[in-house]
Amino acid sequence: MKRLKRYRRGVARRDDVDRLQGEIEELFDELWRVPTFSGLRTGFRPQVDCFRTQEPPELTVVIELPGVDPADIQVAVRGRELLIEGVRRRPNAAGRAYHRVEIEHGPFQRRISLGDDVDVEKARTTLERGMLTIVLPLAARPPQLARVAIEVRTRS
Repeated sequence: MKRLKRYRRGVARRDDVDRLQGEIEELFDELWRVPTFSGLRTGFRPQVDCFRTQEPPELTVVIELPGVDPADIQVAVRGRELLIEGVRRRPNAAGRAYHRVEIEHGPFQRRISLGDDVDVEKARTTLERGMLTIVLPLAARPPQLARVAIEVRTRS
């Protein structure tokens, strides 16, 4: 029972560290961006939710991408990092005199630390009503401890 409690505390601490790392990354992303009102800002930062399930063991990432053409989205996994990038294009502005521009357009990129190895071959993605959902099954872990038979030979 004590081992189980220690394990749970270790997992909780890892989750806290992962959450803190994500918040710090978001803070730096926001600090280096040009304010919207300046007119110099290009691109946008789509919002992301990421969660893990035990049955089946998988990570699910949901990204808000309204108005983005599926052909303009690239998804890649490198090690334990998910990279989503693409572009949200502004509709043809010919003949329009804008009075207000608040909808962000342009290139975007999000890097999400997964924290676990995933089976990319079994990954699934869907884009429905502006929400991109990426399901990444967790990779089977090799056994932590494996016994190996030792063959003993004698010299004759």
